Amino acid sequence: MATIIYIASLLYKANKISIGAITSFYFYMLLLLWNFTFVSWSVTNCMGVMGASDKIFEIMNTVPRINTEGGDKIPDCQGTIELVNVKFHYPSKEDIPILKGVSFTVDNKKNKVVALCGTSGCGKSSIIGLIERFYDPIEGQVLFNGVDIRTLEPRWYHEQISIV
Repeated sequence: MATIIYIASLLYKANKISIGAITSFYFYMLLLLWNFTFVSWSVTNCMGVMGASDKIFEIMNTVPRINTEGGDKIPDCQGTIELVNVKFHYPSKEDIPILKGVSFTVDNKKNKVVALCGTSGCGKSSIIGLIERFYDPIEGQVLFNGVDIRTLEPRWYHEQISIV
C-alpha cells in the first residue's frame, strides 16, 4: 500500500493522474483485497468441513461391538439386576483395570431406589455403562432377571430399565 501511495504521489506531481483517480484506485484495491481475504477464509473453512466429514463417515461406517438388533425378551419381567464377578477395562485403556470382580444384586421388589456411592474413579459410571450395555464386561456377567443382557433384545431391554 505504501508503494501504491508513493507511485501515485509521483504521478500526481507530474500531472498524470488526479486525486479522485488515486482515491478510487486505492478503495478498489482495498475492496479487492478484502474479497480475496474472504474467499481464502471460505476455502479454508470448506477444507476443514471436508476433513471433518471424513471422520464423521468413518464413525458412521464403524460396526458397533455391541449387537443392536435381535435377541430375546423376558415375558415376566421382575426387574432384578445382578452383576456376577464382573471385571472390566475400557477398550482404549486396556492396561488400567476399572472393575476387579464386582458382584451385587439389586432386587426391584426390595430395593426401589439404589444409590452407587464412592470416591471419584472407583467405577460408579463404569457400572452404569455396563448395566446400560454401552460396554460388555471382560469377565463375568450382567444379569437382568437371571438372563445375561448380551442375549436380550437391546431396545426392549432399555425400555425396561431406568437410571437417573
